[in-house]
Amino acid sequence: MRYSIVATAIGASLVASGAQAQRPPLVLAAASLQESLTAATDAWAKQGHVKPTVSFAASSALARQVEAGAPADLFVSADEEWMNALAKKNLIVASTRVTFLGNRLVVAAPAGSRGRIPVRPPAALARVLTTGPLAMADTAVPAGRYGQASLETLGVWAQVAPRVVRAENVRATLALVERGAAPLGIVYATDAKASAKVRIAGVFPERTHPAITYPVARLKTSTNPEAEAFRRFLVSRAGKAIFTRYGFSAR
Repeated sequence: MRYSIVATAIGASLVASGAQAQRPPLVLAAASLQESLTAATDAWAKQGHVKPTVSFAASSALARQVEAGAPADLFVSADEEWMNALAKKNLIVASTRVTFLGNRLVVAAPAGSRGRIPVRPPAALARVLTTGPLAMADTAVPAGRYGQASLETLGVWAQVAPRVVRAENVRATLALVERGAAPLGIVYATDAKASAKVRIAGVFPERTHPAITYPVARLKTSTNPEAEAFRRFLVSRAGKAIFTRYGFSAR
């Protein structure tokens, strides 16, 4: 089905009355926002609003759902590229687009492991990253592109590439490390922080990859009166404060 990712969320969001004003806003959000955005929806509901429904997946998969006509209200991407793709197709309300969060790229290792990942020299980094499979998100996914860009900048991609195991999104990448299927994985700092089964073994210099930013925008197809109010809450000082508690930086 074209809307497989959001179909369950859409069904759950419909209230018995069927009234548009009572339907929770449907938010399509990057997988790395799972804990933080859920906390934001809880905070919003405590203020007396209908709790938004959120569908988490790779930014690339969600953007394609929007392109296919999925009836959602807000889109929160883990990069500017997928938001740009929707903007070029006139699928977002341009005036509502705000880049409001940032993140860091790290190497996650099992919680019981020891040692730090050396960024320099390249030979030392390549040696550590090729001791076993290296989990990374798919190339269409922001985390996968950020990771590859960093490894290219550091001069080790050619050696590391044959050892890479790709996952559908950054949380699936994290799961490979949690299960022991890969000894190391490239994820966001917030993902590693969210799991008790992994630790941060190394942090990539920000200069080695494009800035990791999270834009949010209302979709052109949205007719839910609560959607814009919730978007404004997310980008407000109070909204950003929720995300910073989970390790994101506010922008």
